[in-house]
Amino acid sequence: MAFGLAVCMVYGSVWAQAVPKPKEFYFDEDRSTTRHMVVVPGEGDAAVDKLAALVQRDPRAVDARVQLGTLALEGGRRELGDQLYKAALAAVPTSSQQYRQATWNYGWALLRAGDPEQALHQWITLSGGRPATPNWLPPTLALTLWKLDRKDEAVAWFAAAVRTWPDKWGDAGNFATLLPDWRDDERAALAAVLAAWQANPPAWP
Repeated sequence: MAFGLAVCMVYGSVWAQAVPKPKEFYFDEDRSTTRHMVVVPGEGDAAVDKLAALVQRDPRAVDARVQLGTLALEGGRRELGDQLYKAALAAVPTSSQQYRQATWNYGWALLRAGDPEQALHQWITLSGGRPATPNWLPPTLALTLWKLDRKDEAVAWFAAAVRTWPDKWGDAGNFATLLPDWRDDERAALAAVLAAWQANPPAWP
């Protein structure tokens, strides 16, 4: 019984991971991080075969591993996807821009594979780096926390986006332009966060 309780406590601490409090503003553009790492256009077996050949030829083919990992996760092959991403991340210094790109991509691949908790973990690791206040972080964490039913935290993070650019983030009609790479259901979820913010905007600080 005691062992079972200890296991629950350990897993509880993992799945209820702490999220840093949002800062007041997030003005920093971070386009070099928010880049989808694509080496071979398209999907399907032909793209997978080309990417696999690149990885075989060059063990440090980070971009190819990331794209292959994304395709694996999209195809429901979670273990393979994790292996490919972890190998890609291990191949570059944690301080490098390529590491940030791979981590950002991993977060999206995990989120779309149905694991918002682990997606959150990836993005949190980028929250303390440089730039210090990346503009993609508030809406992305707001979406992920909302999916985890951590709604107060989601609204608090979305509030940081609205404080930064009230003329942009205060209207869901702008989301298609602001978030062109997001899926319709993701923008719809963020619109629900916006509605919750409008109903009860949190005070700052």
